[in-house]
Amino acid sequence: MNNLLDVTHLSISFGGLKAVDDFNIRIKKGQLYGLIGPNGAGKTTIFNLLTGVYRPNSGSILLDGVNITGKHTVDINKEGIARTFQNIRLFKDLSVRDNVKAGLHNHYRYSTLSGILRLPSYQKMEKAMDEKTMELLKVFDLESVSEINASNLPYGKQRKLEIARALATEPKLLLLDEPAAGMNPNETQELMETIRFVRDHFDMTILLIEHDMKLVSGICEELTVLNFGQVLRQGITSDVLNDPEVIKAYLGE
Repeated sequence: MNNLLDVTHLSISFGGLKAVDDFNIRIKKGQLYGLIGPNGAGKTTIFNLLTGVYRPNSGSILLDGVNITGKHTVDINKEGIARTFQNIRLFKDLSVRDNVKAGLHNHYRYSTLSGILRLPSYQKMEKAMDEKTMELLKVFDLESVSEINASNLPYGKQRKLEIARALATEPKLLLLDEPAAGMNPNETQELMETIRFVRDHFDMTILLIEHDMKLVSGICEELTVLNFGQVLRQGITSDVLNDPEVIKAYLGE
């Protein structure tokens, strides 16, 4: 498999403190990859660098061979990176259906005039968006609640909806920031199955930050461990999690 993501010598400082220092990672197409480490290790900062929230002080980010270093968030999303957040960010006053539909606008465009006049081109586009939206909701077993407000969904379904909306942008790489946060064991097990399904059904490459070691060991093929903004260990998941240095730094043993 070819690499989808190539990150080389990525660094950023805040107030003279290096939050990420010489970070390197290569993720193959179709891979399920984990990024772990203690609180404050720099994991979310890396997600923010990958998605254009922060601009790096040095280093490069290549997505499928395209240099996206320092691009704006919207442009990076168009290039093919989508993400979810540790604290769920939905349009909670919109319906479940409209949350997913909002993610489609990168790929479905029509002129302002056709929208105002409800021209056939606008109606055709709206129909295509509605059909695509319902297809995604069906994948996540959300079609029966498509018209209720997102804020009225149970927590686990809100997580699913956030993933569905991210997939609506048709990304090449999906970033999941602690998707199991706040979930009970049954919800976490269901989430593991959902993530595997997303990878297989959408031929998706996934990078996730996670503290739940059961989820990490259950789905991630490879891991990078961060500590104080630096890579502590990289490799096959079982090898990494059995490394004494990782156990000491991350698990506190």
